Amino acid sequence: MTTRRSHDARAVITGAGSGIGRAFALELARRGSRVLCADIDIDRANDTVKLIDEIGRGEGTAIFCDVADVDDLQTLAERAPELLGGPTSLMINNAGVGIGGKAVGCIGLDDWRWALDINLRGMVYGSELFLPQLRESGRGGLINVASAAAFSAAPGMAAYNVGKAGVLALSETIAAELSGTDLAVTVLCPTFVQTNVAADGRITGEALKVAEALMRRTGKSAEQVARGTLDANDRGRLYVVPQFDAKAIWLVKRLMPRTYTFGAGLLHRLQPQLATTETDSAAATVTTAVSATTTARKRIPEGV
Repeated sequence: MTTRRSHDARAVITGAGSGIGRAFALELARRGSRVLCADIDIDRANDTVKLIDEIGRGEGTAIFCDVADVDDLQTLAERAPELLGGPTSLMINNAGVGIGGKAVGCIGLDDWRWALDINLRGMVYGSELFLPQLRESGRGGLINVASAAAFSAAPGMAAYNVGKAGVLALSETIAAELSGTDLAVTVLCPTFVQTNVAADGRITGEALKVAEALMRRTGKSAEQVARGTLDANDRGRLYVVPQFDAKAIWLVKRLMPRTYTFGAGLLHRLQPQLATTETDSAAATVTTAVSATTTARKRIPEGV
């Protein structure tokens, strides 16, 4: 068996029916892996398996899983060794949903619960339940899909930001706990990737239009992101921040935190509909994320 974790792996991927999850599944199949494709939409998961079959390498199996339901994740963890022919050696917590366009106080408790159950608790449960198998496999890998929202704190995206910040903290904590072992943890923090996460989420009208336009025009392909993230996990890298704008936000917020927060607040105040009502706030959300790029072009750190 190769020493590269993503080759000949026994992999489980949540949200494997589309987007980055499907891209992970197909790339792992190309690397000779067995892939358990879990998704809340079993038809999409089956479509991913059909695409794996067309590759002619690797193996794919579809399975239903709602990551917001801990019983589903427990069943997934129990069945994985049987379906993969051994303990899971690579766990990719990918399933997530988009939510945005409303300020705190206008989001509503139902949307908070929905977003955090999927985007945060699903990752917590997946990590907790699969880490014993990763240890048993010997040289295992854990990949958690977060977002640049984990550190950008863009207005109008609190429910999304909080969930992804939790995923980042979870991943950093597990990486520290596994330091010195043969298990590698990687957390993916992209900005816009060309997927359907916005369309499948709870993003208000105008904000949805802006998000989808930016995904088309500036987003990296899911295939590029998946390949780079798998390679990073093979090398034992913790952080994957694939786009320039995400790296710029990462850097500016750390070098000039007060300036960054002031700028975000200023843009927030320039959008009165965000501050006081439940209407769309796409401009504030997007502009806050993009504005940080203007001062950091020559100071992006390597390995971020």
